[in-house]
Amino acid sequence: MSTTRERETAGPVTGHRPTRRTLLVCAAVVLAIVVAAIAGLALGDYPLTTDEVIGVLTGRVDGLARTVVLDWRLPRVLAAIGFGAALGVSGAIFQTLTRNPLASPDIIGLANGSFTGMLVALLLLGGSWPALMAGSLIGGLAAAVAIFLLALRQGLSGFRFIVVGIGVSAMLAAFNSWLLLRADLDVALFAAAWGAGTLNTATATVVWPALACLVVLFAVLPFAARPLRQLELGDDVAAATGVRLTRERAILIGLAVALVSAVTAVAGPIAFIALAAPQIARRLTRSPGIPLVATGLVGGVLLLASDLVAQHLIPLTVPVGVVTVVVGGLYLTQLLLRERRR
Repeated sequence: MSTTRERETAGPVTGHRPTRRTLLVCAAVVLAIVVAAIAGLALGDYPLTTDEVIGVLTGRVDGLARTVVLDWRLPRVLAAIGFGAALGVSGAIFQTLTRNPLASPDIIGLANGSFTGMLVALLLLGGSWPALMAGSLIGGLAAAVAIFLLALRQGLSGFRFIVVGIGVSAMLAAFNSWLLLRADLDVALFAAAWGAGTLNTATATVVWPALACLVVLFAVLPFAARPLRQLELGDDVAAATGVRLTRERAILIGLAVALVSAVTAVAGPIAFIALAAPQIARRLTRSPGIPLVATGLVGGVLLLASDLVAQHLIPLTVPVGVVTVVVGGLYLTQLLLRERRR
């Protein structure tokens, strides 16, 4: 009786109502994204003032400043925000399904699977963006299916899913290295730079289709994510509330892989955003579960800030994936130490 009363008091198990703290955190992160975006549009070899950037965006300023902002810098800034949000939400889905903070696409091998599919498309199909997108999606889905089947034994254990994913990720990384060694030098250098995770190739030609795909996936997300709260409570509770476990897991995993694949096809496998963003959002909002909207916003600001560091604060311009690996490595070390103490 007490459990029933608690659920009735807390609201339906299909979702958490956003608290005042969650709304304030989301508003603060949105403000941080706006500030970082303006900085990304203003900084560069052709520096602009904040007034010039705002003037271009509102249509008051024309000329070279308009070309610099709208054609050169805006696609990259929007890509960083959209891709970071996609990676963060994908990580939130996997961490909720496995009930483990270490579950993320880059840890369990899905990012490497997407990169494998992208490499195959690049080497065999000529490297057009639709081919890279299709190859990335197929590679990610194939890796997810392989991990799911190998980890499935009398139910899906989150720990077993992660361990199997790490093993599959190592094998895919070795296969990717072999593909690069077999490729022509120019293609191998291009793919290797892409494999580090970079937004240097984020031009309008490829960014707008990728962002359009992400918009469609984000539109589907509220409907597909309804069972997440039940699944977060465990398989028994989820099944008792009418959730079809296998079907809902398959839908959510497919959606998470599609989010990662859309990012990987343009920017390569960017590490650790999907791992860190959900837990940062959860701690900021003090939510009992991982809030998807806050996670997407945190992922967007993390990737945008990392890209600004990679472009402007390091003497030698490096791919954004190098910065996220350094920051994410420190976060992962701290997370592992905390889990060990627990």
